[in-house]
Amino acid sequence: MTAAPLVGYSSSGSEDESEDGTRSRPGDGSHHSGQTPLPRQRFPVPDSVLNMFPGTEEGPEDDSAKHGGRVRTFPHERGNWATHVYIPYEAKEEFLDLLDVLLPHAQTYVPRLVRMEAFHLSLSQSVVLRHHWILPFVQALKARMASFQRTFIGLEVTSGHAQFLDLVSEVDRVMEEFDLSTFYQDPSFHLSLAWCVGDARLQLEGQCLQELQAIVDGFEDAEVLLRMHTEQVRCKSGNKFFSMPLK
Repeated sequence: MTAAPLVGYSSSGSEDESEDGTRSRPGDGSHHSGQTPLPRQRFPVPDSVLNMFPGTEEGPEDDSAKHGGRVRTFPHERGNWATHVYIPYEAKEEFLDLLDVLLPHAQTYVPRLVRMEAFHLSLSQSVVLRHHWILPFVQALKARMASFQRTFIGLEVTSGHAQFLDLVSEVDRVMEEFDLSTFYQDPSFHLSLAWCVGDARLQLEGQCLQELQAIVDGFEDAEVLLRMHTEQVRCKSGNKFFSMPLK
């Protein structure tokens, strides 16, 4: 496996942002003829009451201000859980050292780039699951993941591409069972290092990517550094995480 090529890409996918709305209802009480109706007054609900029922079907409320301005790609509805299937990448110190060199250089072209907090390789798009679908969905995934072997990835997959396609095929079959969107046609598997709001491909493509690739190629032990054993597939649904071990 050679050192992984770097890629710049844009995506319409984003983190979820919830919006709460309140609706007032006119009073329907009656009053005696000739009397002025008493004004209605709303009193705040005590926190002790509001926190009595934490175990609802709602996914966690999200605030776009906490995620660099990213907004949801589908409307918020009670009981809807954003769901994503992926392979986690546990970054070692040497990988973070490489990222510490790559990111500042990329930020000279796109200053708003933000370092990823965690690293993964996607096997699905973000889809919406109803709360009561989560466990059957994960059980179906586990059944299809049970027979797969470990493989290797870099920044962009340069080996094991066929095995990843096999994994995606099985994930897609589960998506179809639940009438959900399947993965992209002819996907390019990659490990995201940083992100920013908006489409910055014009700034990243060309000279910037060439310079970043030169940094990767010249980094000590880059070929070994950018390999990893994949031991599990994960599914994140709302604030719940599920792991499916691979053989």
